[in-house]
Amino acid sequence: MHDAQARDLDDLFNQAALAQTRAYAPYSGFPVGAAIRDVAGQTHLGCNVENAAYPSGTCAEQSAISAMIAAGGTRIAAIAVLGPGEEPVTPCGACRQRLREFGDATTVVHAGARGGARRSFTLGELLPEAFGPALLAGAVKT
Repeated sequence: MHDAQARDLDDLFNQAALAQTRAYAPYSGFPVGAAIRDVAGQTHLGCNVENAAYPSGTCAEQSAISAMIAAGGTRIAAIAVLGPGEEPVTPCGACRQRLREFGDATTVVHAGARGGARRSFTLGELLPEAFGPALLAGAVKT
């Protein structure tokens, strides 16, 4: 990794760490932060927001995607996801599908842990043979 790429990745994780400090996780005690870099180079943050009615919570990745869309972004170039433990945290299955909506098999997903461990994947590695918007191109609309 080149110095500029390493600095860019460090910045993305620093932004995810900032988002993580704002997480609302009173039930799980597992705060997660996410930082999306869109194809225009803008960064969008998200954090998990839990709810006493468990299915009503929001994942950090979902929150960051919403921030990107609200800011006018359209495509994800890369995302950093940061969890509180020693092992890198990857997006859950539902968030992998959400990321696929605004990315593709080459979109880079960086998984990190507060302890410093990091791993990088392509979305294609995390969600092979994904269902995406292109599959709906020929669908009949009613």
